[in-house]
Amino acid sequence: MRKIEFFKMNGSGNDFILIDNREKIVENIGLKIEDFVKNICKRGLSIGADGVILIENTDEPGCDFAWRFFNSDGSQAPMCGNGSRCAVRFAYLKGIISDTKTTFLTGAGKIYGEIVGINTVKVQLTKPTDYKTINLDNQTMYFINTGVPHLVIFVDDLGSVDVAGLGAKYRYHDVFAPAGANVDFVNVLDNNTIAIRTYERGVEAETLACGTGATASGLISGLVRDIQTPIEVQTRSGKMLKVYFQINNAQSHEPIDIVFLEGDSMLSFVGTMIDEAWDY
Repeated sequence: MRKIEFFKMNGSGNDFILIDNREKIVENIGLKIEDFVKNICKRGLSIGADGVILIENTDEPGCDFAWRFFNSDGSQAPMCGNGSRCAVRFAYLKGIISDTKTTFLTGAGKIYGEIVGINTVKVQLTKPTDYKTINLDNQTMYFINTGVPHLVIFVDDLGSVDVAGLGAKYRYHDVFAPAGANVDFVNVLDNNTIAIRTYERGVEAETLACGTGATASGLISGLVRDIQTPIEVQTRSGKMLKVYFQINNAQSHEPIDIVFLEGDSMLSFVGTMIDEAWDY
């Protein structure tokens, strides 16, 4: 019987399986990592999660560790805002880092993180890029890459939005081929608060929260709706995230240099999975 220790964590309801893979234990089970991820993420049949985070060694100067992030369908993504907060707390709880401040390596670049409360983590994300206005179906929408690509759509009634149908439609739209995009539906509540719902590529469904989506939605709200930083973002789970940013030039394709995301990083349980969790 093969065994792998894991942490089950979530950031604002966006849930992940985290594994200390510094000794390459996942590679040693003899299954493709993509298949391993898909199998253990299946709810009802295995542990269940929106994604898997592997914490690994790195020789990158200034970084304490590296990660590989996988969506539940086995695809690898360069960045995940909620996952990055969980990774920081996981590394601290496991003794991989001894300080509450750290820098680690992701597919989107170096990420700085800091534990600012018992289960609250603040991360500085990579510089957002590719900001532009898009017209689809005679509606003005906004695109920005916050480590992964996001399409932001403002709506008046968030509860009535067909997130599954419209999310899938725009996620696979030719404009975003071949990689596709995550789709965020945003309702402005006041001059400091927005509410969002997100259809996530890789999960191919609405999730309870999306960190890079909250960030994208907050940044676009600041740029085109003059919502003031820090913006509080109400996620589908009801949990709140905070987005901090500095606008340098709202007219450019890269109008923001500095952006932080702050929110909860909750440890649900520590467990040991056996081969029946991934080999069925």
